[in-house]
Amino acid sequence: MLENDTIAGQVTETISNDSTVQAMAETVQMLRETPVNVWLPQLVKDYLVPLGIKILVSILVFIIGRWIIKLIKNRLANGLLKKRADPTLHSFFSNLISFVLNFILIIFIISILGVNTSSLVALLASAGLAVGMALSGTLQNFAGGVVIILFRPFRVGDFISAQGQEGVVKEIQIFNTVVLTVDNKVVHIPNGILSTGVMTIYTKEETRRVDWTYSIAYGDDYDKAKSALLRLCGEDQRILKEPVPFVEISTLNTSSVDLKVRVWVKSADYWPVFFSMNEKVYKELPKEGLHFPFPQVDVHLEQK
Repeated sequence: MLENDTIAGQVTETISNDSTVQAMAETVQMLRETPVNVWLPQLVKDYLVPLGIKILVSILVFIIGRWIIKLIKNRLANGLLKKRADPTLHSFFSNLISFVLNFILIIFIISILGVNTSSLVALLASAGLAVGMALSGTLQNFAGGVVIILFRPFRVGDFISAQGQEGVVKEIQIFNTVVLTVDNKVVHIPNGILSTGVMTIYTKEETRRVDWTYSIAYGDDYDKAKSALLRLCGEDQRILKEPVPFVEISTLNTSSVDLKVRVWVKSADYWPVFFSMNEKVYKELPKEGLHFPFPQVDVHLEQK
């Protein structure tokens, strides 16, 4: 009986430790020469039972881990809702936390099953490096999306100008930012160049300054022109009283006297005020006896 136990132990040890083809061949030969009722119970006791226990523990850890991950995601969601966080920020952090925690859970379960995790991590790192080199542009956009979401230089609903495009930000995705232009076109701007390039945000502040340059002819009454322009600014309720409207001579041009007009309005009223004032000036200044000059050249002929 002692001899049979020894043989069974050798079989189990061989199966557990040897990984070469020669060792496997020797194991198969030994199993053929040894009765099944000798090595099978020992194999079950020393190999299958511990493996079954590891599998059960792994399943239990997976269930508990998934429950903990769900709990963390719910806590994070509730915390962001209380702080009234941007929906894009909420979605990004929820997905990122879920991915990281699930990855850690899988690595932990693999280690419980007895797999060498260091080799697995090295393999994943090598694969990640290869994929990263192949998708360098995509990863740059991902990094840009992370920067935009974390530092939030602009938000959904802002009117921006970037990469030759102007429009309202409709959505901030992980890889792209979706912009709706003023002529109702949907433009996807990569986050990589958006996060590193020059960008103008027109709706960041509550107020904006509107500038015009109007020209009158030489010989026209400047005081009358200034008074008329200030009156038109005062009649428009969308123009703010503070800072006060500004009207002064900016340039004595070759064919005209150029007047600079500056007023402050709410950001949403910028373009309506801009176009409305142009129309009013065009209609009202001639009524004051003022003239809009045009380029002209005086030719003097001398008779000899």
